Amino acid sequence: MKVDLKKSLDSFQAKHGVFRILEVPVLQYVMLDGHGDPNASSDFAEAVEGLYPLSYGLKFASKRELDRDYVVPPLEGLWWAESELAFTAERDKSAWSWTLMILAPDWITTELFADVQAQVAAKSDLSSPARARLETLDEGRCVQTLHLGSFDYEGPTLDAMHHEFIPAHGLTMTGKHHEIYFSDFRRVEPAKFRTILRQPVGPA
Repeated sequence: MKVDLKKSLDSFQAKHGVFRILEVPVLQYVMLDGHGDPNASSDFAEAVEGLYPLSYGLKFASKRELDRDYVVPPLEGLWWAESELAFTAERDKSAWSWTLMILAPDWITTELFADVQAQVAAKSDLSSPARARLETLDEGRCVQTLHLGSFDYEGPTLDAMHHEFIPAHGLTMTGKHHEIYFSDFRRVEPAKFRTILRQPVGPA
């Protein structure tokens, strides 16, 4: 049976116009770091192009060697900047740092990842596969919602999340802004994007 983590994990569930508090389990990702405007940075494009062959390589290795098949989950990103206003009011993308990542099932080992990484890196003209890592992320309690449309219009939703919903529930922001991309932004027009916006939180 092919496992689809996007359907089985509650942390992939969100509704447009609704903020929800949830507990996100510790999850394992293939990750790549970078900095700068995602629309202009060659590092960003190279990170995206490097993550997919790694993730599909892991899927095929898992099916072949472990007899465990799964659907490759969607691309995700952690985002941060020195000033929160870079995301809400100013939208200064040149100030953004990011970690792009794709979820890997918990049965994927560091040894299997290293084998697949070596194979992908040897066949690639990009440096990004060799720079990737397999790492766990522990976000714990989070607030999230589903954003519809262009990334450029996330500001008002994030402002309401950060300055209205989170304080009203006795919480404060603790971790990095997290996005989950249900739409492939390389192929889908911005008006049709579906993106989970997530913010880790703790007691105020």
